Amino acid sequence: MSINNKSAQNRTFDAIVIGSGISGGWAAKEFTEKGLKTLVLERGRDVKHIKDYPTTTKFPWEFPHRGQIPQEIKDANPVISRCYAYREDAQHFFVKDNDHPYGQPKPFDWIRGYQVGGKSLMWARQTQRWSDFDFEGPARDGFAVDWPIRYKDIAPWYSYVEKFVGISGNKDGLPQLPDGEFLPAMDLNCVENYFQDAVKKNYNDRQVIYARCAHVTQPQQIHLDQGRGQCQKRDMCQRGCPFGGYFSSNSSTLPWAEKTGNLTLRPFSVVHSIIYDEQKGKASGVRVIDTNTKEMIEFYANVIFVNAAAVNTNLILLNSTSHRFPNGLGNDSGILGKYFAFHNYRGHISAQYEGFKDSTTDGRRPTSAYIPRFRNVKKQETDFLRGYAAGFGAGRGSHTNTDGFGKSLKDQLFNSEVDGWYVGSHMMGETIPKESNTITLDSQHKDEWGIPIINIDVAYDDNDEKMLKDFFEQMTEMYTKAGFTNISTGDSKQAPGLDIHEMGGARMGNDPKTSILNKWNQMHLCKNVFVTDGACMTSTSTQNPSLTYMALTARAVDYAVTQLKKGEI
Repeated sequence: MSINNKSAQNRTFDAIVIGSGISGGWAAKEFTEKGLKTLVLERGRDVKHIKDYPTTTKFPWEFPHRGQIPQEIKDANPVISRCYAYREDAQHFFVKDNDHPYGQPKPFDWIRGYQVGGKSLMWARQTQRWSDFDFEGPARDGFAVDWPIRYKDIAPWYSYVEKFVGISGNKDGLPQLPDGEFLPAMDLNCVENYFQDAVKKNYNDRQVIYARCAHVTQPQQIHLDQGRGQCQKRDMCQRGCPFGGYFSSNSSTLPWAEKTGNLTLRPFSVVHSIIYDEQKGKASGVRVIDTNTKEMIEFYANVIFVNAAAVNTNLILLNSTSHRFPNGLGNDSGILGKYFAFHNYRGHISAQYEGFKDSTTDGRRPTSAYIPRFRNVKKQETDFLRGYAAGFGAGRGSHTNTDGFGKSLKDQLFNSEVDGWYVGSHMMGETIPKESNTITLDSQHKDEWGIPIINIDVAYDDNDEKMLKDFFEQMTEMYTKAGFTNISTGDSKQAPGLDIHEMGGARMGNDPKTSILNKWNQMHLCKNVFVTDGACMTSTSTQNPSLTYMALTARAVDYAVTQLKKGEI
């Protein structure tokens, strides 16, 4: 739909959603389904499902560099080049370092995808529910304000989004990792099953399970209605899936919203700030800079959802100043942009296993095994707060003898030899939100649209170091008891941010003096503005956060629409 920028009426909607990624797509779906004319603003270009996945069906030999990023591009983009998914087949979905600079008082690798769908095109698709051990953590351990919700408040919304998204998994019956609405799980391989049994035999407080993930393994009618098909296990997900086998905004929520006739999607629209109406005491709309013309345009709505991803959501709120809110929208407390947190992914541990020489893997699989958190779950038992989960996988490689020449060489190249089994695990540690971890605006430096550059001042602390040490110790012990050999630990020393799980800055809470949002993700001091992306998170837990963003979004839209109908916002 085209927009007549000269007419305020044509720029007025029932709802505005800032951002089209995982949470923004859900806000768009929910608002439009409920009959609200909804404008979705995206700072990047449009990406249509299938049509705009240029590499999705290419063979390896069709890439000039066989999938690798040339060294000169790596040298020009040191931050994004550290991301595991930044390869020749998906580089067009990632933001280059120099295109959108930011301040790093301490090193922070900010991984971004500026296009319709955002990072939902490239995410790792791991989906775990939180439990009350997570929601009650801050109150129990005293490291942050209390969450204003508990598991019972969000559990039905987890179920609601899981059925639509399509989550493969097993009913594991774990109190720290609640079961969900699952499609059939994919299989673990023989060594992963062996390790699962070994851990079960040697421990009663820890488990190895299949990693729940957003892949349609057995399409239900709701998935077919979306135009999505079964996951083909191609393991090329970062390219965009032509089958819709994994969940993304592009394949699922945005097309669903478009079918209602209530969606207006506007790409190339950088949000400058939210407009605050001093007389009405609420937000009236959003200021947008057209990325092509540099023209500032105002759009208006009764309710605004901010889903620009954690860092940019903080930027927009901080930049939304007025006479009433000189320090950022809803920021009387002064905590907007503070208590920022992330996940600690630094630790990894590998080993070898001499068994199952008569077996190997067949085909591909877009996930692996998972070890839910087992430290400090029911009580404090270590010298660090909270805990960590871990990924786990096993496989076999192969090698080819390239000695000789002529016929003997050719024969050898056709007969590769299978290597032994290798295993590997990486940690996913919960970091503690701290006031010193901040997102601030640099008023001295602005981007090409006249918006202040963001400064991300975040660092690890002693709690993270103790947790890393414990991960190495516990996993080494588990590997040893399982009979694994040549155990090797490694600290990647990677900067915060490469986990791509930024959270906080506009946290939820019960008290406006210590939080920005209430239990409905609604701003305490500006009732018609909601935040349901990573910025809203009070703490991080150990689970991958995207499923929680989606559930919080669906829940918040339901509340917002009810309040609109009552005339409360």
